[in-house]
Amino acid sequence: MKRSLDLPLKGRRAVVTGAGRGIGAAIARTLAEQGAEVSIIGRTQATLQEVALEIGASAYACDITNTADYAEVMGEVGAVDILVNNAGAADSAPFLKTDADMWRRMFDINLMAAVEGCRLVLPGMIERKWGRIITVASTAGLKGYAYVTPYVAAKHAVVGLTKALALEVAKSGVTVNAVCPGYTDTDLIARAVDTIVAKTGRDVEAAKAGFHNPQGRLIQPEDVANAVLWLAGEGAGSVTGQAVPVAGGEI
Repeated sequence: MKRSLDLPLKGRRAVVTGAGRGIGAAIARTLAEQGAEVSIIGRTQATLQEVALEIGASAYACDITNTADYAEVMGEVGAVDILVNNAGAADSAPFLKTDADMWRRMFDINLMAAVEGCRLVLPGMIERKWGRIITVASTAGLKGYAYVTPYVAAKHAVVGLTKALALEVAKSGVTVNAVCPGYTDTDLIARAVDTIVAKTGRDVEAAKAGFHNPQGRLIQPEDVANAVLWLAGEGAGSVTGQAVPVAGGEI
């Protein structure tokens, strides 16, 4: 099928998880603007519905760590050309204060949900000989950070999943990649800044500056969305098995 230069993703069906706000919402918006038929998945119907109404997407409230519920939703969505595994979470604690429940929670949402998404979409992609699987990892998948050990371990596993799966399906027409954002201007950073202000008395801008990358700023959700857009398009057909930093020079 020949793609429109104005709407390069026209005719493609995309699914974005964790799309109710922040990076996920920006990705969904960008893919929709480029012509994709977008379905968004998240835990909270109200926030999903706001995004869905804005961009003309279908919204599904679902806990994607529940494999049966996730499979049911994807069955309703139908054939998927572009899967963006964006949903994730980052619990923080010193290593000796982490427990098995935290480790399971971090791996369930950051890794196993992505694994399940890949399982659900790959058969159809392989059959149609075209597909894009893009997982939003983190710079925490490329290096270490203190006090988020389970999260860092899970994101490293996501990068490993990406590299290994890409080789398995390399001849199928399906590409598998990850994007690795640095500190991004989202609710997560806003909450961290509020905590620093409350504990130290520093002003908001000074607290926020502690998260700045070498470019002297936070990554914007749209920066991540643009990287995803490129990987989802025809021009990135030879790019697979990569973990692409979107980090302002941090990595």
